Amino acid sequence: MELQGGCYCGGLRYQAKGDPLFKGQCHCRECQYITGGHPNAVMAMPESGFSYTKGSPKQFRRSDLEKPVTREFCPECGTHILGKASALPGAVIIKVGTFDDPSVFGGPQMVIFTIDKQSFHHVPGGVPTFERAPG
Repeated sequence: MELQGGCYCGGLRYQAKGDPLFKGQCHCRECQYITGGHPNAVMAMPESGFSYTKGSPKQFRRSDLEKPVTREFCPECGTHILGKASALPGAVIIKVGTFDDPSVFGGPQMVIFTIDKQSFHHVPGGVPTFERAPG
């Protein structure tokens, strides 16, 4: 699979090649901040197949968390492109909304961090759910 995507203003573009490691819907509190209150649709891809083709991202990592996620976003418009988690070495967790064709996502294979789920969040039926991350 080869994905192309970028930010809202077009200043940051990327490509991702390889087989998806997982497709998820994350309800963690951090994702709620990033999305404005809803869960985040993400696809993890091999970091070795990911590259920026235009622009350079800004990075942010919280210093008050034990295992913070490194988040990369457009320095101009603020679009959150991806996260890198120590629990998933060798992977980039790309935000589906940044894909040129978000329909390739198809839907989540799992729903994670339901412990932080809000009453107005929708969890698709028939998909495995986890209070935190699986495994």
